[in-house]
Amino acid sequence: LKAGGVAGVCVDLILFPLDTVKTRLQSPQGFRKAGGFRGIYAGVPSTAIGSFPNAAAFFITYENVKSVLPHGSSSYLSPATHMVAASLGEVVACLIRVPSEVVKQRAQVSPSSSTLRILSQTLYHEGIQGLYRGYKSTVLREVKHLSFPLLFFFQ
Repeated sequence: LKAGGVAGVCVDLILFPLDTVKTRLQSPQGFRKAGGFRGIYAGVPSTAIGSFPNAAAFFITYENVKSVLPHGSSSYLSPATHMVAASLGEVVACLIRVPSEVVKQRAQVSPSSSTLRILSQTLYHEGIQGLYRGYKSTVLREVKHLSFPLLFFFQ
């Protein structure tokens, strides 16, 4: 729990400026109007708050699912067990990651607005559904990446 949470926080905070630049480059308003290089840490509070529970939820789910799946003496099931456990871990982690990402990305393209203001505006105008915008596509992307090696394993 602690190791996964700390690792997640470290990675997210170190890579945050790169993510901001990427988000602003992809913004429909353009890089410069989205803030350019100004306020490169806009949205970092949502990442800092969501990162630890996101990583911890993944590792707790991963370890628990792995422990209940069959893992007998046959080694050919081992990769599948890890991939299923990791996929379910991502589904659970995305329940925390997606709202954090929605707020973070909106803050990255509106660096003059505070994270708390963006969160409250999203909830007011879109409800809880607004925080989960993109949940299905994020889960499909994460699970697809984790299960892709199964194609090679079972051929």
